[in-house]
Amino acid sequence: MTYSELWRSLTDIYDEGEAKAIVRLLLEVRFGMNLTDILCGKIEELSDDKISQLNECLERLKKSEPIQYILEQEEFGGRIFKVAPGVLIPRPETYGLCKEIIKEYNRPYCALQPPEPMNVLDIGTGSGCIAITLALDLWNSNVTAWDISADALIIARENAHRLEAKVNLELEDALNITDENINRWDIIVSNPPYICDKEKKDMAENVLAYEPDTALFVPDDAPLKFYRAIAEYGIKSLKRNGMLAFEINPIYANETICMLKELNYKNIRTVSDIFGKQRFTICYK
Repeated sequence: MTYSELWRSLTDIYDEGEAKAIVRLLLEVRFGMNLTDILCGKIEELSDDKISQLNECLERLKKSEPIQYILEQEEFGGRIFKVAPGVLIPRPETYGLCKEIIKEYNRPYCALQPPEPMNVLDIGTGSGCIAITLALDLWNSNVTAWDISADALIIARENAHRLEAKVNLELEDALNITDENINRWDIIVSNPPYICDKEKKDMAENVLAYEPDTALFVPDDAPLKFYRAIAEYGIKSLKRNGMLAFEINPIYANETICMLKELNYKNIRTVSDIFGKQRFTICYK
């Protein structure tokens, strides 16, 4: 079995470049091979047991299962996070949301940052990638993360423990928030479900078949339902001048801004992601 045979077996699902990248990642993470090993034919030296594992992984890939679930990990902001079915796979563009928050507050003598630890809330934490990144990289922060899925919180807890991040993990429904504390948070951040059902026809099979619907989709007639619920909560629970930061659906960027204006948020701005799409909305109470 050669490298060429491996990636060519996936070209019914992926284009050539992506198939090569997926196979290289599989061989690197699961079998400890670098590119030189691969090109020098080390694959053919694998034991029968390793060949059996490789074939099992290939069969899963041929069924469109994401490589991240097969490897049980994904890189985010230079760190490796555990992922599993039922937890949304972290996307590289989402790291841009963390960077915007960090850039805003990680400045010497920043007037926005109080002397006491900032209370930060991540709503819909999933793998914990946003919460853990902020806990580790945002100066003087006290981070809490909510999710409606107990399974997701287990994964987030494992990631926090392995990466030595202090995050308060709590079971909470973004659409039915039970917390009634006033002026509790300095920052609320969320990457909630925002893909409308009508957009499914344009999405890849490996996303539709394997990633959790509850973390991705909203009804066509209520594309902003999570944003409105979180923004309404933020009006009472954010401290004065507290930040509300969202990852958004670019299709509804203008509608999101209008909704935030209706709720009297100020200094509303959108930020483009690494692909040039309007991906983040940031505003203040």
